[in-house]
Amino acid sequence: MTEPIYATGKRKTSIARVWLEPGEGKFVINERALKEYFGRETCEMVTLQALELTGTRNQFDIRVNVQGGGISGQSVAIRHGISKALLQYNADFKDVLKKAGFLTRDSRVKERKKYGRRGARRRPQFSKR
Repeated sequence: MTEPIYATGKRKTSIARVWLEPGEGKFVINERALKEYFGRETCEMVTLQALELTGTRNQFDIRVNVQGGGISGQSVAIRHGISKALLQYNADFKDVLKKAGFLTRDSRVKERKKYGRRGARRRPQFSKR
């Protein structure tokens, strides 16, 4: 494996472009370290779930370019991208990743606001008189 493996992960409005290269476990997101980019430990944990599930945590150097959305959506988008890249690396990971739900793109997005409403569904207050 000489060329880096590339995959794209998505969640809500976040898009993560992920490159996997053989290495010692460096993790760079938007030119910053993993701990520096995410302030929350839960987001770091979600990001690394696919690697820990397959036991490949320190086998790859991972470069990520992520944009859009908030940090929670970005962390799940990165996990989705890493899962897809790991699948390209080794097809045997498919059963494990699929069972955990990491290969499925979570397609839930915010519903649009409709006219005559305060939000997507909230109606104005009803007045009898």
